[in-house]
Amino acid sequence: MADNPEPETFRPACTIPACMNHVVLSALLPVMALILLGLGIGRARWLGPDMVRRLSTLAFMVLTPILLFRSMSRVHVEQLDLLPALVYALVLALVFGGVLYVQGVNRRAGVVAMAATYGNSVLIGIPLIDLVWGSTGLVTLFTLIPLHSLLLLTTATVVLEFAVARDHAAARPELVARLWVVALRSLRKALIHPVPLPIIAGLLFAQTGLVLPAWIDTPMFWLGKAFGPLALILVGVSLASSYVGRHLRGALAICLLKNLLVPVLACVLGWGFGMSGQPLAVMIVMAALPVGANAFLFSQRYGVAQETITASIAVSTALSAFTVSLAVLLLGG
Repeated sequence: MADNPEPETFRPACTIPACMNHVVLSALLPVMALILLGLGIGRARWLGPDMVRRLSTLAFMVLTPILLFRSMSRVHVEQLDLLPALVYALVLALVFGGVLYVQGVNRRAGVVAMAATYGNSVLIGIPLIDLVWGSTGLVTLFTLIPLHSLLLLTTATVVLEFAVARDHAAARPELVARLWVVALRSLRKALIHPVPLPIIAGLLFAQTGLVLPAWIDTPMFWLGKAFGPLALILVGVSLASSYVGRHLRGALAICLLKNLLVPVLACVLGWGFGMSGQPLAVMIVMAALPVGANAFLFSQRYGVAQETITASIAVSTALSAFTVSLAVLLLGG
């Protein structure tokens, strides 16, 4: 996430397809570089599995809440064009719900569903949209990013907390018989979770019209910026201790959903709801972005499918050089 773009003078958008490769690669290469840096650190054994878990906890419990609160504290609902956000929410709900329907409501399905829908909207999406469509494209993107995080992170948290609570209740027949008790407990834990809580708090703060003072906002900005690079480096470190080949089938299944199904569904539903022009294009490119690092952090926190999710981030990022390029080529004009 990022601040709303500052007003700027007119500058011509990138010519398509002349600079398509430059635009896409300029957004993807830094992400791949950080993953490769983490891979080198992992191969050198500078960080062991225990340290990766500790740093993942730091990112999940400290950096993520700060990033989410600061970003959401700038979102004024009345200023947003809600049609792209509503259509995109429908796309995410269909894919996320479809994964749960096929695999059942369990921890693995929750993490896989998140990976299949949660894109790298900050590290790749923001620079990519800025290079192709400029500040007007960013305005549309910034209507999608808050909903993207609010919907997916909150839904994934509720599903995963419910699955954990249900697993714990399996040894207690009286709780299984009263499944609503498990549901209420998981919902309570989800609401005080370090992901939904700062999102809700940030949104409420934004509606007051108040602004964070600089002495608070600046360190929050620094810490929020540290989240993306740290998460991607940890993905690379984890990749060093796993073999993509062993998990390639599962990774490709996730990539099929994230890199292909989600953008195609966004295109079809966008047309169906009468969208056109730049809002439709930005929404489709947003849908085509590769798997985001938050999926890795969730898999680490809940101890499920870590290697598959790690492999899917690497494979999805590599495949997006082609799928995102195709989306920009078709829509960038």
